[in-house]
Amino acid sequence: MPPTLASLIKHPALRLTVRAGADRLGTPVRWAHASELADPVPYMDGGELLLVTATNLDAEDAEAMRRYVRRLAGAGVAGVGFAVGVTYEDIPQALVDAAEEAGMPLLEVPRRTPFIAISKAVSAAIAADQYRAVTAGFEAQRELTRAALAGDGPAGLLTRLAAHIDGWAALYDTSGAVVAAAPDWAARRAARLTADVERLRERPAPASVVVGDSDDRVELQSLGTGRRARGALAVGTGAALGTAERYAVHSAVALLTLTTARSRSLQGAEQRLGAAVLRMLLAGQPDHARAVAGDLYGGLLDAPFRLLIAETAEPAGSEPLAEAMESAASRSGESLLMVPEGDRLVVLAADGGAAVAACTAYAEAQDARPAREPGAEEGEVVVGLSAPAGPIAVSAAYKQAEQSLSVARRRGRALVEHEELATGSVLPLLADDAVRAFADGMLRALYEHDAKGRGDLVASLRAWLSRHGQWDAAAADLGVHRHTLRYRMRRVEEILGRSLDDPDVRMELWLALKATTAGSTAGPVPG
Repeated sequence: MPPTLASLIKHPALRLTVRAGADRLGTPVRWAHASELADPVPYMDGGELLLVTATNLDAEDAEAMRRYVRRLAGAGVAGVGFAVGVTYEDIPQALVDAAEEAGMPLLEVPRRTPFIAISKAVSAAIAADQYRAVTAGFEAQRELTRAALAGDGPAGLLTRLAAHIDGWAALYDTSGAVVAAAPDWAARRAARLTADVERLRERPAPASVVVGDSDDRVELQSLGTGRRARGALAVGTGAALGTAERYAVHSAVALLTLTTARSRSLQGAEQRLGAAVLRMLLAGQPDHARAVAGDLYGGLLDAPFRLLIAETAEPAGSEPLAEAMESAASRSGESLLMVPEGDRLVVLAADGGAAVAACTAYAEAQDARPAREPGAEEGEVVVGLSAPAGPIAVSAAYKQAEQSLSVARRRGRALVEHEELATGSVLPLLADDAVRAFADGMLRALYEHDAKGRGDLVASLRAWLSRHGQWDAAAADLGVHRHTLRYRMRRVEEILGRSLDDPDVRMELWLALKATTAGSTAGPVPG
């Protein structure tokens, strides 16, 4: 603790006596300063023991002393030391009364105690306190380092840190989720600070912010040294951190930052291993892939998994999605194989697991955003998700994910699962500019014919195809004689130069009719 007025009074060599403000002797003293100015306040910084002989003071004037003491109290002066036997043989009663009225500690300094002795005592006490703080800080650093190297993860380090600061501590990952907390009850308190952590992550690391109030003070520190923070540390205390506590917090930040950096390097090595495993799986070598995967990815290959491909216009655009999936997998203890491929991210994740759920939630949140200005969608992620698969079917799962990704792009959706393609209709796939252009070109001559009032060939063709070439049923739908319908179909063949007996021609015409219907309620405008 820093020196206080009480500790100075107990100092045997100083022989100080309390004359006023006895209930304020616990006030810390930051320095001892002698001044004979009538108004020393402009030169005060707060927390000083002001030493005076009253050479330039009318210490017997009650009103002057009230003004003098009130200004000292307003400036945060810790107390006044009055030397007797110099200007005055005793402390004037006007000064004593003013000090009592203002609650200002007033100490009597005997003539045989020089001011320099008091200054040296305060300086020595401050130096001793700083030495104790530094020593305690180094001891905390050693303990925290041992905890970080013990292999217990961040939980052990946070437990030591919470003990050193006499409070609580919590660690957040890159997504803002609480990874660990000490004591255990602190996890609930830390979870309420997610919004503050997210705001802190927007600032370049290192950064810090204090939230809460005087009874529940929480300091947030970002982890990392780059443009983007790799996590955050929260420490909660009942008061501002002292020097020793500050050393402990800074040590914890450094150790957790190093751990995070080491984890990123390890993650790079894991990605390279994961890329090798993925290449073997795609090459149809599941046994070799399993041997290479070892304990790292072996568990993932033992159960059904999903393959997803995420794509964005920016090379690093999928990073928030990757962080969300990594955090979810880490919290649930799942294995996650993640391989960047340029502007793509290929992932193998447990079917029905937390990582796939996090991906789905991320995509739903993206789709739920309000409509944006043109071009603002750049950098947003598009994901294709395969059906559940095993090691022998990774190549097929990759194709499924690519197909789903292609459909997601065309539909303007953040995520499409392959099951939607397998159980849905093929018609939404026709909602493509190239398909509609092909359909318009194929049917243009028929639309031009009908536009000139020469018949209703398009409607007749649609009815005939929908009835699988049954003349009577199609003619009844149109309300015409079957001979009329036969004549119209011959005109269709003549105009298109194609035979309706060819099943490929019938298929192309039917899809063309569906594509133009899906694209517009009206046919193409004749040119």
